[in-house]
Amino acid sequence: MASYAVGDLQGCYEPLMRLLDKLEFDSCRDELWCVGDLVNRGPDSLKVLQFCQSLGSRFICTLGNHDLHLLAVAACQRRVKRQDTFGTVLTSPQRDELLHWLSGQKLLHYDKTRGLAMVHAGIAPQWSIKKALRLAAEVEAVLRDANLANLYYRNMYGNLPTKWSATLSGPVRWRVITNYLTRMRFCSPKGHLELHTKTGPDAPPTGYLPWFQVPTRKAADTGIIFGHWAALLGQANTPNIYALDTGCVWGHRLTAIDLDRLDVWVSVAANKTTN
Repeated sequence: MASYAVGDLQGCYEPLMRLLDKLEFDSCRDELWCVGDLVNRGPDSLKVLQFCQSLGSRFICTLGNHDLHLLAVAACQRRVKRQDTFGTVLTSPQRDELLHWLSGQKLLHYDKTRGLAMVHAGIAPQWSIKKALRLAAEVEAVLRDANLANLYYRNMYGNLPTKWSATLSGPVRWRVITNYLTRMRFCSPKGHLELHTKTGPDAPPTGYLPWFQVPTRKAADTGIIFGHWAALLGQANTPNIYALDTGCVWGHRLTAIDLDRLDVWVSVAANKTTN
């Protein structure tokens, strides 16, 4: 059995199929992880969801901000944006089945045997892997609770508070946990979030660093696979950090990493006519 992790799909079904062909991926035997953002901005969100669901237990995913946005729109807690491209999911006869499946995915996955964690955006520098898993589980439980999910979606959007505190409660607490796990790029050494800047790591906002370069980061001994930050183009240049968003939906490449040989990366161009 081979195991691979793949970067942000964002509805890019055709590049995903080419990448899996290149890997000689066997859906009956091999395992596929995905860092999240299965949907939106690309052309085939429905096909991506259908394929990923079809893999059953051989597919492991962490939710991205675009996945959560789809769930919020479907729950009538947020309006569709002009640039959203997941309409086929909302009108599909499989809508309820696929959305139920999506809402049951994780925010943070940890493989103790490999010493590898997977998350969409990152892990707060002040959190150990144990604490991050516990906090992610809080929000995962909310997403699966019919009485709480709509409250979560109504309050999910926003950049405040900018820093985690154990005194936070309710929707505000869920929001800041979500922002670290699904939206973070830059933060201060003390963990204050800066959620506006989307450029590469070489020109950070004053007083901020890429989250994975914070020198006091508590989860530094854990290998972390993440996506979300297309401007990195897979180059985090930090030990134990594996950036898999290589900008497929923006016309660059879709990339996978072999989870048992972390120095083996395989990618395909977003456009099949490009080498």
